[in-house]
Amino acid sequence: MATAKKDIRALTKEQLRNFFEQQGDKAFRGNQVYEWLWQKSAYTFDDMTNLSKDTRHMLETYFVINNIEVTTMQRSSDGTIKNAVKLHDGLIVESVLIPTATRTTACVSSQVGCSLDCRFCATARLKRMRNLNPDEIYDQVVAIDKESKLYFNRPLSNIVFMGMGEPLMNYNNVIKAIDKITSPEGLGMSPKRITVSTSGVPKMIKKMADDEVKFNLAVSLHSAIDEVRTSIMPFNETFPLNDLKEALQYWYTKTNRQISYEYVVWKGINDSQEDIYAFVKFCKYIPCKVNIIEYNPIDDGEFQQASSEALQQYIYHLEKNRIVVNVRRSRGKDIDAACGQLANKS
Repeated sequence: MATAKKDIRALTKEQLRNFFEQQGDKAFRGNQVYEWLWQKSAYTFDDMTNLSKDTRHMLETYFVINNIEVTTMQRSSDGTIKNAVKLHDGLIVESVLIPTATRTTACVSSQVGCSLDCRFCATARLKRMRNLNPDEIYDQVVAIDKESKLYFNRPLSNIVFMGMGEPLMNYNNVIKAIDKITSPEGLGMSPKRITVSTSGVPKMIKKMADDEVKFNLAVSLHSAIDEVRTSIMPFNETFPLNDLKEALQYWYTKTNRQISYEYVVWKGINDSQEDIYAFVKFCKYIPCKVNIIEYNPIDDGEFQQASSEALQQYIYHLEKNRIVVNVRRSRGKDIDAACGQLANKS
């Protein structure tokens, strides 16, 4: 029976060097292959042109490169691009390129489906099939970087882990992917240009702080009242706000870096004065900034965008308390590429 080929990108550089030595070749060949895989993003062994044909054939015998394939690319009227990304096992995730006048941002996925159950998010309605591997996360970034250069004449400038899935429920693979993205031997991007967005998993936020990560942290909060938050984000019952607050304070103590809060205001759900006061109080626990996000409907009408008056009340009280607040207008709504809309409809 034929032995299944190994995914070559699961090997470290040292393992690649050892493999070549075991084949009676020089260890530095492993360095060459590693460079092709990560810095040059080669998807076939034939692309590795500084290796002999015999060496490439030998690699083909033992290994496979499980690269992604962008099967569908949709372009929004506002320039946003959404990719349907086919994985090696046929499963699909989505990633998004968001352009502005000064930057292009990749919004990447970390899971097929999602582990959590936020009621306002289309991805949460999909069963979580599996975690993405580090190379599958990395490949989404490579694909969007190519699109950024092709359509906007500049390289990718920022990455947000706000696509499908909860990044902290796939922590090890997300960290490995970011290591490759930021490494000089990979894409060489600054970790300061990367933001990991979580719905709030206290234990993993503390682990990130202990691991001394260099990227930014955003939390999808949406309410600072436990009962309200649990009604829209049921996992809050397991990870209540007090636990989240303690984890965020720990993060700030260890990293000295502020948090970003992502916050959607819905009509009749979190648009009262009580909601505003609770949120302002929560924002005072540690230095932070707030992104109020325009809501993007996901068909059933249960959640509706709050009135502009309610949004203005939030902004007024946050600014009054010297909390930086930005209102983020949604991009890519016409192709279901906006926050909360990723659900493999393409």
